[in-house]
Amino acid sequence: MPGEVIAVQDLSFSYNGKLILDRVSFGVDKGDYIGLVGPNGSGKTTLIRNILGLVSPGEGNISLFGKDLSVFKEWGRIGYLPQKMNSFNLFFPATVREIVGLGLASKAMDPRGEAVEKAMDLVDVGGISGRLVGELSGGQLQRVFLARALVNEPELLILDEPTSAIDPETREKFFTVLQDLNREKAMTVLLITHDVGTIGKYARKFLYLDRRVIFYDTFSNFCLSPEMTELFGPFSQHVICHMHD
Repeated sequence: MPGEVIAVQDLSFSYNGKLILDRVSFGVDKGDYIGLVGPNGSGKTTLIRNILGLVSPGEGNISLFGKDLSVFKEWGRIGYLPQKMNSFNLFFPATVREIVGLGLASKAMDPRGEAVEKAMDLVDVGGISGRLVGELSGGQLQRVFLARALVNEPELLILDEPTSAIDPETREKFFTVLQDLNREKAMTVLLITHDVGTIGKYARKFLYLDRRVIFYDTFSNFCLSPEMTELFGPFSQHVICHMHD
């Protein structure tokens, strides 16, 4: 469909003979802000890795910006913050500024460092730009990696549990930054989180995954859904939804 940033159709994926994703279908339009939630082991990260082509594709079809994943090459249009930076060596002698600059598709695009400065300021790490990354707290480091994902001004931002190492106050600021980027820059956001209550304050739509799509619609309709009442229980659903009346 025109304006569709992500299209997933009948995606199934197995690992070591275990079915992880079962005929998953959904679309993400330009300017959407999707909160992707579900229990542990529900396939959330696997879904993201399929969308980004980081694992061998399962059955079904995926397209990005109207192009089939198999031929999509415009990765500079996408920013990605994985759940764990397992491949990153914290003892590597790099500064915050240098790490953020690695997110640029081409260093020639930012000869005076303006894009790097802007990205650091967005997530409030400009004041520590000269510090070595090995000296940072978990929350600071997470914001640095978010700045790296944002420095190219991507059209689509995908984040996997980005607030897991952040204190509550910083978490609110983090979500506010994402909300501003979504509303003011029309940046499309797909965010995995366990924090069902908090994401409901910011996300436009709610995707509940448990190997298959259980619910995909606006947060308001989630709160009115009899199926979600049955799944969560009336009390839990009321608590989640009452927080955002």
